[in-house]
Amino acid sequence: MATTRKKASAEKITLVPLTDLYERADHPIKMRDDDSMQETIESVKRSGILTPGTVRPRAEGGYEIIAGRRRKLACEAAGLDAMPVIIKNLDDEQAIIEMVDSGIQREEVLPSEKAAAYKMKLEAIKRQGARTDLTSRQDGGKSEEGKKKEAADVIGAAGGDSGRTVQRYIRLTELIPELLKTVDNGAMGITPAEQISYLKPEEQAMLVMTMDYEQASPSVSQAKRMREMSEAGTNSPRRRPVVSSR
Repeated sequence: MATTRKKASAEKITLVPLTDLYERADHPIKMRDDDSMQETIESVKRSGILTPGTVRPRAEGGYEIIAGRRRKLACEAAGLDAMPVIIKNLDDEQAIIEMVDSGIQREEVLPSEKAAAYKMKLEAIKRQGARTDLTSRQDGGKSEEGKKKEAADVIGAAGGDSGRTVQRYIRLTELIPELLKTVDNGAMGITPAEQISYLKPEEQAMLVMTMDYEQASPSVSQAKRMREMSEAGTNSPRRRPVVSSR
């Protein structure tokens, strides 16, 4: 009972003016004025905020939103001037981890956003002094496989993704913007995109032109072959890569 009271006290709900709530400029997940956002607005208009947001104090005054950006926007749309929040004293790394864990659970998160979020969380964990070998576990990893898998699993836990899936997403951050867009719009799958991410930027740019010309995207086997050729130094900048026809 004492533990429960202590937790409740630590998570005291405070009503904070909306003008004192600030978003992170580098938040990896964008807000969209979609059906889900409109549903949130209508819910707030009917019932107010049922779940408080999470914030932390800013050195320059006010509070940084850790979880609750959409709720703040809904409050503004509903004509409210304050929002209930739980104020936590989090350092930068703790704030990033909690922010990512909160945002990654949304169904409409794009692959590029999830990739940036997982990478952001990984870097925060590294700065905390946790294991730094997550990104070193690629196909054919040899040493301490179990421990590496555990590190990846921890990062993906909040979003329900396996450690292997987390690694695939993080690799997407190595794609040039044009290719990353093809993953977001479903033209290329995450598995071949992971292989393509190992290509040099100029090789990726050539692939973009080929995909546009052929109106096709590479299969997993073709993507693996491109990666092998790139790593062997046998790719020709003038030779168009082969991709599957639709």
